[in-house]
Amino acid sequence: MSELDGIRLNFNEESLFLLNLSIAFIMYGVSLDLNLKSFKEVIKNPKPAIGGVVSQFILLPALTFLLVLIMNPLPGLAMGMILVAACPGGNVSNFFTHLSKGNVALSVTLTIIASFMAIIFTPLNLEVWGELLGNKKNIAVEVDFWKMMQTISIIIGIPLISGMLTRKYFPVFSEKAKKIIKSVSMIILLAIIVIAFSKNLDLFLKYWHYVFFLVLIHNLLALLLGFTVGKISGKTSADTKTITIETGIQNSGLGLVIIFNYFQGQGGMALIAAWWGIWHIISGLIISQIFNFRSTDKGQPASV
Repeated sequence: MSELDGIRLNFNEESLFLLNLSIAFIMYGVSLDLNLKSFKEVIKNPKPAIGGVVSQFILLPALTFLLVLIMNPLPGLAMGMILVAACPGGNVSNFFTHLSKGNVALSVTLTIIASFMAIIFTPLNLEVWGELLGNKKNIAVEVDFWKMMQTISIIIGIPLISGMLTRKYFPVFSEKAKKIIKSVSMIILLAIIVIAFSKNLDLFLKYWHYVFFLVLIHNLLALLLGFTVGKISGKTSADTKTITIETGIQNSGLGLVIIFNYFQGQGGMALIAAWWGIWHIISGLIISQIFNFRSTDKGQPASV
């Protein structure tokens, strides 16, 4: 076992509770945007949604596994990459899709669908690819599929259903609350990640060179994968932008929840997930500006 795999981040029970709560709160806010019309649009034109789901839950974990084999990082870092790839798209993807003039309705719908599917597919992908990785690197990978699915159901499934019911039965409140909830929840999540960084600043400064380029390359490949799938399955450039962002922006907050609940805050995994949480905000802003620049450069209107 390497020195990195032996470290444990300073992250107490209160911080974990707040992280769980913020993820649940974010999912509740996201689901306030969803109505039956969104699902009807997906049913009428399912190809982009199917492409987005396949890109997130099948192609990205498989591509990540190949990347791990090629780059051969330390076992804990490798498992962190697999875990991030197994998580659904991050809710901040809706903001970046809007910023990119993408298909916001598709983005929100994909976020909801992916979040529900994550209840099964996140632990399943982690179990399948984690065990394959463990066999390749001779490390023991134990994933309690059912217990993990139960945890994800509580912090994602229940808030999503609650939000959809709120929108249906209390539409006026829902419309007023959703913008406030999204803003507040994002501030809370960002604050928790920043606080976690500050409490472990010495570790990040000591080991940053292990994670910086891994996350950079991993995220770039995820965005390129999403762009390729978007070109194939999307009907418009707005769909392509959306699928690109949905694939490249991962719910690393959920990844941290899983790490501290099931992997005892394993250092390599936590460093990858925590840096993803910061880096994908930076890359999301960059890709949004690139998309807008390309649209303007081609003489297209800013609103696609």
